[in-house]
Amino acid sequence: MCIRTCTTDGVELEDNSLAKVVENPAALGLDSSVEIQNSAEVITQQDPMNSVEEIKKISEEVTEKPESPKQCPFAAQRKVFKGKDKFIKKYEEIMNQNQNSEPTSQDNSTRSQGFLGKAVASFKKLTDVISYYCNINPESRIYKILSKTTQPAHVIMIGVVLYLYSIFNPSSVNQDEDFSSPHSGVLSFIYLSSFIIHIGSQFWMTFVSGLSLYFALPRHTFNDVQRVLFPRYFTINACLSFITLVIFVKHHPVETWDTETTIQVAAMSLALMLELLIRLYLTPPLLRLIDEKKGIEQAAGVGKETGCQKIGALKDCPHYMEIHRSFRKTHGCIAMGNVITMGCTIMHLFYISNKLCVLI
Repeated sequence: MCIRTCTTDGVELEDNSLAKVVENPAALGLDSSVEIQNSAEVITQQDPMNSVEEIKKISEEVTEKPESPKQCPFAAQRKVFKGKDKFIKKYEEIMNQNQNSEPTSQDNSTRSQGFLGKAVASFKKLTDVISYYCNINPESRIYKILSKTTQPAHVIMIGVVLYLYSIFNPSSVNQDEDFSSPHSGVLSFIYLSSFIIHIGSQFWMTFVSGLSLYFALPRHTFNDVQRVLFPRYFTINACLSFITLVIFVKHHPVETWDTETTIQVAAMSLALMLELLIRLYLTPPLLRLIDEKKGIEQAAGVGKETGCQKIGALKDCPHYMEIHRSFRKTHGCIAMGNVITMGCTIMHLFYISNKLCVLI
């Protein structure tokens, strides 16, 4: 016996198995209006005797079809993985094209990095050789005296004071000496270079580096940076001031001074004295106060703020407040001296601009 059933489109079908398929097409993930209709059209065009067998074959093929996405939860993931693989292949192709199109830039960067590394290594070897032949040993007694005592600072300061005294005391100079010195292009170049570097470092350290780092880094990190920069900054400035003053006095003997020249020599001498005082007598205690202050703040859990200073409960600590007041006083003296030296260099810059004839 064959059970005759009918789809929603009015097509008659036979066989119990196909009837069950038609009754529940969603169980197989089929659309009754498409799959069964197509099978019915094939049957009607063939021999009626073979209709039952054909219907059985179609039902078996339908039941063997892959499951729908609803029944296979990994089907969507397979599509995602395929799309991801395509994207990765496309990305690799683009990167390969970029690498093939720009080989020169990568080679240049590699060469520059190699050159920089070789330059740093060569400089390190040079410093090691100098230290070896000069017998510079950080553990030696001479090195400790020169770096950790105040006697070298006193010697340097006495030498500078004597030099300035010889400049401002014409009686100590031989009157029969010929003060006419020929113009030297090399000395002029050194003089202008030292002065330009001096005033440039002052403006950079005061208005760019200091303020930028203070408002961009945590306070303790900023202190660590300043500990490294402060000694080098005032050492370089003192050396540059000395070079500028020596060359200027060489080209302007004492007997030829007028009021303007005297003011310039006095300004440069004041800048040199202040930078030496700051470097030799104010910077070491400032660094020591920074270390003590930082140690107490780290123990109390403060000092990580940026662009401000919050000491929290340490304001009730007498020992910390004493260190803090000493730090503020020393730092204020250094800042005031730095501003005065900047004023002296600006005065000399105005003097040079009046004497400059390049723009005339």
